[in-house]
Amino acid sequence: QVHLVESGGGLVQAGKFLRLTCVASEGRFSAHAMGWFRQAPGKEREFVAGITWSGTNTDYSDSVKGRFSIARDNNNDMLFLQMNTLSPDDTGVYYCAANRGYHETVRRTVGQYDYWGQGTQVIVSS
Repeated sequence: QVHLVESGGGLVQAGKFLRLTCVASEGRFSAHAMGWFRQAPGKEREFVAGITWSGTNTDYSDSVKGRFSIARDNNNDMLFLQMNTLSPDDTGVYYCAANRGYHETVRRTVGQYDYWGQGTQVIVSS
């Protein structure tokens, strides 16, 4: 089992940036594909970005492509999400998630992930 803890959220003005971090423990981080999801008030949790176990492949939702960047550090069991040019539409709780297995394609759906963090709040003001 992997325990995930997110940090780095906060209140930021539109056009600014934030960097989220997810620290993994109690499991073999490098054996998991990882993803970032977000959930806005009253909406379903949605895929934001994902990365394969090796970091070779990444994928993004259309709404963040070109603005967000996902990365991982398997030596230190950490996952990152660099979020640039933020807009109010990016507001929500951001979750880190882990999917067991050495998959070579990015997992994009909630049901494909086995472990979840408790989330970090991001609020983007206009």
